[in-house]
Amino acid sequence: MDLSQKSQDNVEYMIEAIKTKLRMATGAAMNASAFHIDRYDDILDVYEVVMGKERLSISEVEAIAKELGQLRS
Repeated sequence: MDLSQKSQDNVEYMIEAIKTKLRMATGAAMNASAFHIDRYDDILDVYEVVMGKERLSISEVEAIAKELGQLRS
């Protein structure tokens, strides 16, 4: 997937990948289509942080979930 191209499909791909990596119990509430392409760069930043870590602490997961909540449109 070429994430250098800003598209709604890429936004949805990144959100789904983040949810999978975090094993979010509230994943259903974090619908990928609720994220708008206007926040692409911010979502990409979160995606790169999450995918760059082998493991995430509980506090990191909570912080990421909070950040994603703020990025929803």
